[in-house]
Amino acid sequence: MAHSDTIFALASGALPSGVAVIRISGPHAAAAAVALGAEDLAPRQASLRQLHDPADSSALDEGLVLSFPGPHSFTGEDVVELQVHGGRASVQAILDVLGSQNGLRPAEAGEFSRRAFENGRMDLTELEGLADLVEAETEEQRKLAFAQSRGALREIYVGWRNDLIAMRAMIEADLDFTDEEDVPDSVAAAVFDRVVELRGKIAAQLDDQRYGEIIRDGFRVALVGPPNAGKSTLLNNLAGRDVAIVSDVAGTTRDLVEAVLDIAGHKVIVTDTAGQRDTADPIEREGIRRAQMAAEDADLILRLGRDAPDTLSGTEIFLGSFGDETGTGYDMRSLGTADAIIDLISTRLNELKRSEPPLMSRVRHRRLLESAVEDLGQASDRGKPLELVADDLRSVSERLGRLSGTIATDDLLDAIFSEFCIGK
Repeated sequence: MAHSDTIFALASGALPSGVAVIRISGPHAAAAAVALGAEDLAPRQASLRQLHDPADSSALDEGLVLSFPGPHSFTGEDVVELQVHGGRASVQAILDVLGSQNGLRPAEAGEFSRRAFENGRMDLTELEGLADLVEAETEEQRKLAFAQSRGALREIYVGWRNDLIAMRAMIEADLDFTDEEDVPDSVAAAVFDRVVELRGKIAAQLDDQRYGEIIRDGFRVALVGPPNAGKSTLLNNLAGRDVAIVSDVAGTTRDLVEAVLDIAGHKVIVTDTAGQRDTADPIEREGIRRAQMAAEDADLILRLGRDAPDTLSGTEIFLGSFGDETGTGYDMRSLGTADAIIDLISTRLNELKRSEPPLMSRVRHRRLLESAVEDLGQASDRGKPLELVADDLRSVSERLGRLSGTIATDDLLDAIFSEFCIGK
């Protein structure tokens, strides 16, 4: 898709910084560089240039200028990148000059990436991976996002879609050319076996215990139990700092208090909650309600208290009480050290861990694939007319197209690219 306007933005991190990268993309990118004084740029080679304000020839800065003629660029358009000093005033002066030129305007959030998608440089799964790579905080997040940005999911989804195209072609051949000698009788009968096989592949992709989503969004641990069980003390010990207020006064914690940890390369969100008890205090009751919601959303519940409950769910572990022996008076030996809790969480994460196939990390993918499995279940009915089977397969193909972006609405694209920063 050709754009008539040219966009620009700071593509590097927050200022001030040692170096700032300003990205320019669109049909006027080369002209913008010339206006700044960067002429005769060799493609994909860094050139040291003095940058000037074209209005009065005053010096702006000195830096490296790189030219990436389209379509061999990130966006598929002509792109120029300026590597200049990262002072706020220096960068702003250059941005002001660019904004004063005809045909240039500041980029919106994710607009460079959206142009890369529209020009066929990357599909949606790769771009989602790229967005996650920029936001990655832990090693597992980095590895998952990098694999997706390099097309790990795209290859799987394209392969499935190609299978669907082949199946639909077989059905069309059976319907339209049954009298032709070179078309085997009932060739579409073989389609049903392939439908069952594809349904199994997609179901296997979904049977991942949401591990990809846990890597991306974080593994949630809720600390629950009665007042003064040592939940806040445990949170502070895990975080290695004073996150929550610790007091021997029951009901101190009213709201949810969170600490984000990096455990075994995973983002782990530990939540301290209000103590569970009967109370007439409306604020404390609201805190208890929120505690119950946090427990329902948790991937792991660490239940603290003097007495073990009669039953525990599969996501719960009873730890006993935690505290400091001179403060609350609870016996830490019933629980062990905070290091033991970290080891426990790490073990639970390892139980979820999977390496193959490449993992989904977004709810959008899961919902589309769940619908695809349902449609394939309908299509696998061997007594179903082939015309209706073809419709089911067409529906599955459309869902896979929405995954990659070959079929996409503006609302979906707006939602996805709004997650990107301005310079990406």
